[in-house]
Amino acid sequence: MMLTTLPPSEQSGPIGYRAAGTGAPLVLLHGVGMQSAAWAPQLAALSSSHRVIALDLPGHGISSPLPASSELPDFVVWAAEAIGALGFDRVSLAGHSMGALVAAGLSVSRPDLVERVALLNGVFRRDAAARDAVKARAAQIGTGTFDVETPLDRWFGAGSESCGIRASVAAWLRAVDLGGYATAYSAFACGDDCYADGFGRIRCPLLALTGDLDLNSTPAMSHAMAAAAPMGQAVIVEGHGHMVNLTAPEKVNAALADWLETCSKLETCSKRENVACQP
Repeated sequence: MMLTTLPPSEQSGPIGYRAAGTGAPLVLLHGVGMQSAAWAPQLAALSSSHRVIALDLPGHGISSPLPASSELPDFVVWAAEAIGALGFDRVSLAGHSMGALVAAGLSVSRPDLVERVALLNGVFRRDAAARDAVKARAAQIGTGTFDVETPLDRWFGAGSESCGIRASVAAWLRAVDLGGYATAYSAFACGDDCYADGFGRIRCPLLALTGDLDLNSTPAMSHAMAAAAPMGQAVIVEGHGHMVNLTAPEKVNAALADWLETCSKLETCSKRENVACQP
């Protein structure tokens, strides 16, 4: 799982990624402020059956940033170009938080590229108070300052300072390029309903997963996303919050493994029964 760089294209600079395994491609998109290393448990578990590629989002890890004015559709275009640069025609796609917004947008706008999509701790149609709060955080980050401990308390809960996973997440947050973080967070703050009206056009298996303790990417949002998609399914992991792929990797990996086996043909699969593909 060595960190590797795709060469720059006409549209973007270098793109960092980690890869493991062989087989059908699975592309992973992390959350804002994180990096591809945040998918370590999924790279280790799912590479036994798939070629798993975790990308560094623009301005994160070693990927070049997008222009400061970029919005969520620009990140979606970037993701499509990255999949092409990797040499894939069609992939299974999973995203966490900001990555879930990008994955959903790509599924709506470029269904030819997406075999199935998983949205972990995704946001969907925030209410006015939640939208104002996240826009305020984006504005603060845009000034060039942010408090690392505040998002950590929001993601892990107060009193979790001794948690080893929290320490790793804190290190990734402190390492992020501040300009790239500000650009991505602004897109994240304004992007929760950008593609929401298009979920009915996502004609592939959609998994919406979150923790029941996540107060921002709520279980209600996951259920709403699943209900809006023809082949949607919601999974709620009890006792966990926003970083559920790190704090409950066995449960998340099991849900992702089931999703990867779900038939991608709408006409031969039942949304309610989650029928697996037949050989």
